[in-house]
Amino acid sequence: MIANLKNIFNSTIHLLYPHVCTGCGSDLLDEDNLLCLKCIHDLPHTNFANLANNPVEKYFWGRIPLQAAYSQFYFSKEFLIQHLIHQLKYKGDTKIGFYLGELMGKTILKADRFKNIDALIPLPLYAEKEHKRGYNQAAVICDGMSSVMNVPVYNMYVIRQHATETQTRKHRTERWENVKDSFKVVKEKELAGKHLLLVDDVVTTGATLEACGSVILQTVGTTLSIATLAYAPK
Repeated sequence: MIANLKNIFNSTIHLLYPHVCTGCGSDLLDEDNLLCLKCIHDLPHTNFANLANNPVEKYFWGRIPLQAAYSQFYFSKEFLIQHLIHQLKYKGDTKIGFYLGELMGKTILKADRFKNIDALIPLPLYAEKEHKRGYNQAAVICDGMSSVMNVPVYNMYVIRQHATETQTRKHRTERWENVKDSFKVVKEKELAGKHLLLVDDVVTTGATLEACGSVILQTVGTTLSIATLAYAPK
């Protein structure tokens, strides 16, 4: 009797407040998921986490010494992953960012190349931009990763000192000139001697991550890895 009443109650709640897939709108998904199994399967997974010398790592060869680097998905315009990132960055959908961060955390836990991560560092936004948006999308992803990996997020341990122009239409050299000297470590003692994972939403040329990572590596004894939600092939 009680079980039947509970089922009726849950069915009524679902009818009034349907829990639907963020990707396709289907209601065929578990209560704890934001994407249905089909959408998760259809996402363009890279499988880079356990692949040494993968394309993301090659971006940084000769530029910055990394322990490992990977992206969870390929970035493809007009496809689901672009929609999800757009929802996170511009529509305030932090739930999908946290959820995708959880997926990244689960991948990293299975990857031998990312052992012994001490803390996560979200790529900083300039303070005014973060205030206007209301959050840093990289920090939201980190929160999801942290919930799975059980490592802390070092938010605001590294800051972006000034605003930079959009990187979208700039060449590689122009991107580096645009972001160099943009970042500053403000809590060196807390970073010293640790293996840090620098996290962002999308990597294209890697110039911004390189600029931030180079500053982090100036702290005594630090080692660095990089993880991004998506990878946009050049």
